[in-house]
Amino acid sequence: MHLLIFAVLATSSLAWAETGEKQARQAGSGSAAWDAAYSQASTALSKLSQQDKVNIVTGVGWNKGPCVGNTPAIGSIGYPQLCLQDGPLGIRLAGSVTAFTPGIQAASTWDVELIRQRGIYLGAEAKGVGVHVLLGPVAGPLGKIPNGGRNWEGFGPDPYLTGIAMSETIEGIQSNGVQACAKHFILNEQETNRETISSVVDDRTMHELYLFPFADAVHSNVASVMCSYNKVNGTWACETDKILNGLLKKELGFKGYVMSDWNAQHTTNGAANSGMDMTMPGSDFNGKTILWGPQLNTAVNNGQVSKARLDDMAKRILASWYLLKQNSGYPATNLKANVQGNHKENVRAVARDGIVLLKNDDNILPLKKPSKLAVIGSSSVVNPAGINACADRGCNTGALGMGWGSGTAEYPYFVAPYDALKTRAQSDGTTINLLSSDSTSGVANAASGADAALVFITADSGEGYTTVEGVTGDRPNLDPWHNGNQLVQAVAQANKNTIVVVHSTGPIILETILAQPGVKAVVWAGLPSQENGNALVDVLYGLVSPSGKLPYTIARSESDYGTAVQRGGTDQFAEGLFIDYRHFDKNGIAPRYEFGFGLSYTNFTYSSLSITSTASSGPASGDTIPGGRSDLWETVATVTAVVKNTGGVQGAEVPQLYITLPSSAPSNPPKQLRGFTKLKLAPGETGVVGSQEWS
Repeated sequence: MHLLIFAVLATSSLAWAETGEKQARQAGSGSAAWDAAYSQASTALSKLSQQDKVNIVTGVGWNKGPCVGNTPAIGSIGYPQLCLQDGPLGIRLAGSVTAFTPGIQAASTWDVELIRQRGIYLGAEAKGVGVHVLLGPVAGPLGKIPNGGRNWEGFGPDPYLTGIAMSETIEGIQSNGVQACAKHFILNEQETNRETISSVVDDRTMHELYLFPFADAVHSNVASVMCSYNKVNGTWACETDKILNGLLKKELGFKGYVMSDWNAQHTTNGAANSGMDMTMPGSDFNGKTILWGPQLNTAVNNGQVSKARLDDMAKRILASWYLLKQNSGYPATNLKANVQGNHKENVRAVARDGIVLLKNDDNILPLKKPSKLAVIGSSSVVNPAGINACADRGCNTGALGMGWGSGTAEYPYFVAPYDALKTRAQSDGTTINLLSSDSTSGVANAASGADAALVFITADSGEGYTTVEGVTGDRPNLDPWHNGNQLVQAVAQANKNTIVVVHSTGPIILETILAQPGVKAVVWAGLPSQENGNALVDVLYGLVSPSGKLPYTIARSESDYGTAVQRGGTDQFAEGLFIDYRHFDKNGIAPRYEFGFGLSYTNFTYSSLSITSTASSGPASGDTIPGGRSDLWETVATVTAVVKNTGGVQGAEVPQLYITLPSSAPSNPPKQLRGFTKLKLAPGETGVVGSQEWS
């Protein structure tokens, strides 16, 4: 693994792209498209009554429409019953859609083309079933707490990597005319007490970590943003004027609308006057508490909420509808439609290219037609009760493809590891001994005598409304589930060629596993969704060289992270800027596997590093465009390097650009990611990579 660490005098972000490729941080349309949409929205608004405007901003109530969120139709302007539907990896509760890989697996590929294609396909399926607003992608939680329950829905704890993934995903979704929704805004970093906890954060940490990827989302013209359940510095996120009006709408120039998370609104007037534009689902989950609708109408009539504010709310929602051209030819809502197309190809590619090879002693991988394999672990096979037996994937039974909660989708099919391994074994003449249990009894019989033993372990997490095996959202620790350490120990004692395959929603501590002499390889397979087994076999047998890189740090001890789930009413965010690798670097803590790490079956060399820069100090002062000041997006430096595949097989490398700020700058992380690309090279082939830096 080669890591580029450059000292660059800059106060800005960078975007790294292969020479000649699209620069991911340049939005497709910008202010002009919004101006046209607002013109149409203003014309439509003039035809609406006050009640029509209230209806546009108010959901019809929980479980009172075809989608998880619905607003009434407004016939006078041809405005439909708006359908808002989860989620970030596919259409939740739909009958025949693709279960795409979770965001964290997409981030593990470090491949902007695959991430964008994933977004395009998500948008195509959403439009195909008549969903107007797809509730994703996710930049919050960012993932400062390694065992946070919903971290897997997003793209990892680095704001630059998450920002690029947000941008690519949003532009992909919206290229199909579907409104994307960037969520959860903001500082919703844990499931525990998520509806009561106050996240207390300083201005600099807010901007440089948590707001950062939302700036990318706004720059890519995201149509909507979802405010979160938690409080921010003591005030509900959906009723905080400073973050909704101040940061999002004014500073970032956000032109779309802010919707509440489901039942995250607490008052009528406070939410409206502080910048929330749409309430979802329109009532509490019992259907009894309604804060807008007639209450909003009364507030406007009484002057507690101005008519101008109501107009602004409705206009923002209409403008997003017009921006995506949903006013013409949009299909009716039909969540039973089959819209899968060839999208499983992206699932397999992301699942495969997101696999990170952590350890490969004696070049045990790739496998070469072994005569006998042992396959061990309950997560090697499909859930015996059925692939969708657990609502919202709320169990850890059988092979793991995603976490649990509202950010899930139904599997149309599921290829478990054993399914794919069995198919390959039959073509190679390999015998497989299967032990689909996590009990250590019987391991010796299954594993001994095999050329290699594959042992499968998991760690799961999800949204807090569901409890799985005693876990309510956030993981209580970073151990593998189902006594995974003991299972690996037993297998490694019985077979000196043990290969550990990990499917997990986030980091686990691997020290016990790595201490076993018989463990020759560790394959971090992440969350591969429906193509689980096929993607794994592609890598295990060398059909592709592994090219995934970790989107988070794997520590030697849980305490090394310096962050933890807070059980009380407040999270002080005492770590500030220093989360994940930033924390490790600052404190001189050696990780087990660093952020951005990943092995390959081939080798790469770097040469001809070149840096040119016109960077200068001082704050941005340009006009505000979607994403913030315009000069924040200008090129101020270029960094290039030559990369060569010096090994014997085709592979893909991910050059990563890190910056170090000058000593005169305020306290900063020693290194910060500000660029990357994925370069695919044949043996002996050379490629040039280049980074352009924005101020």
